Amino acid sequence: MLEQIELEKIVEIAQKAGDAIMEIYKKDFKVEYKDDKSPLTEADIKSNEIICSALAKMYPNIPMLSEENKEVAFKDRKDWEYYWCIDPIDGTKEFVKKNDEFTVNIALIYKDTPVLGVVYAPAIDEMYKAKKGEGAFKNGQRLPLKTNNNPKDKLYVVASKSHLSEETQAFIDNLQTKEIEQVSKGSSLKLCMVAEGIADIYPRLAPTMEWDTAAADAVVRESGKMTYQFDTDSEPVIYNKENLLNPWFIVKD
Repeated sequence: MLEQIELEKIVEIAQKAGDAIMEIYKKDFKVEYKDDKSPLTEADIKSNEIICSALAKMYPNIPMLSEENKEVAFKDRKDWEYYWCIDPIDGTKEFVKKNDEFTVNIALIYKDTPVLGVVYAPAIDEMYKAKKGEGAFKNGQRLPLKTNNNPKDKLYVVASKSHLSEETQAFIDNLQTKEIEQVSKGSSLKLCMVAEGIADIYPRLAPTMEWDTAAADAVVRESGKMTYQFDTDSEPVIYNKENLLNPWFIVKD
């Protein structure tokens, strides 16, 4: 199945969704709030329509799990072999704040593992993409672009812009290195920064959902890094769990 998926076609879908998002981004838009108090805009809905309709047309036999679609019961999805995991706008809070740090996330999951991912940041025109066995890329350049050869002297740490928990900050403060340079970033761009090599580690000791991380996680894994469950520090994060809430995790080499 994976070999039948054309990565560039998924890139095109993400770009089309990104173009529609930017049309709304440049004007005044209404913000509604879902039951969990998370924001929702017409851009989320439009992006979701574009992505889901395109994927359904191209790959009618692959089911979809999207943040903005009706929830799929675990009994209906537990035996899925492949499925799309979609976040039409990751970082809606950043979108609302108009700070440009939001992404379109499209991932293909095989059983419990992301094997293809496209992460597009339309406001800054950054495109990350990866397919299992073919490497990870940012705007056509193979990742990682940088390597820190002296992590004991200095670590570059990225953390959430809108969701920095006390536990995450305590973890960062206790890292074993002489110097820590900490930066904040919105959306799944944090995982991509580790894949790229401009950050060494991204600790997330706070809630995220599977669609928040799946696409960027594919990029991370194809760059030679990994998204580890925090409690084990050796087991990768897995997908299509009964509870779609991710465990706390750390992205690193």
